Amino acid sequence: MNNQLFFKEKLQALLKEIQTNNDGSPVTNLKLDKILAAEIEQLTTQLESVNPNPNPLLHAISLLEGAWQLQYSTAREIRSLASLPLGLKVGKVYQVINVANKLFFNLAKVKHSLGLLSGYVKVTASFEPATVDSSSVPDKRINVYFDKRYLSIEKIIGISTPQLNPFKVVPANNPTGRIATLDITYLDETLRIGRGGDGSLFILTKSNDLPDNTTLI
Repeated sequence: MNNQLFFKEKLQALLKEIQTNNDGSPVTNLKLDKILAAEIEQLTTQLESVNPNPNPLLHAISLLEGAWQLQYSTAREIRSLASLPLGLKVGKVYQVINVANKLFFNLAKVKHSLGLLSGYVKVTASFEPATVDSSSVPDKRINVYFDKRYLSIEKIIGISTPQLNPFKVVPANNPTGRIATLDITYLDETLRIGRGGDGSLFILTKSNDLPDNTTLI
């Protein structure tokens, strides 16, 4: 077994082990034992070191296409989903990418703990390969420009509510004084690792389970 496959299998096994919920929601380091969080970081770094596509924007950008499900993150915006109000709980979190149009959306499914309602939060965005100067070529970093945030209630006590899908659309927040960036530090056909400009970590797996009522942009 080569190093890439070895580290990938170890990381995926560890993420599966710590996934205590059966709702597909992503794990964060918020309530994770520090030793376990450090082990995930170490395995991630080891896997990044044997990335089969070290220049993904040059030679493997087509692999980004489609739906990805978030498995683990240290990002503040993902950790905040663990404390939603009014008894709401986060479920599966997706990122759906359209490479040709340089568009994507992030979508978090939410539902009430007693099943009273279900819906989602969606944020649309565009991206472009980042270059340091006019002489450099795109490598692994993208600039991200968030567009709109959609709040939706799909069902109330099991009854569809198309009039509330969405019930609110507002401009999405972008960082003040800087452009949001993401480094694609590992990419293959089924697994993607990214590092945000603030150092946050995202680990996603390719998904054939495209979220309901959403399509590629």
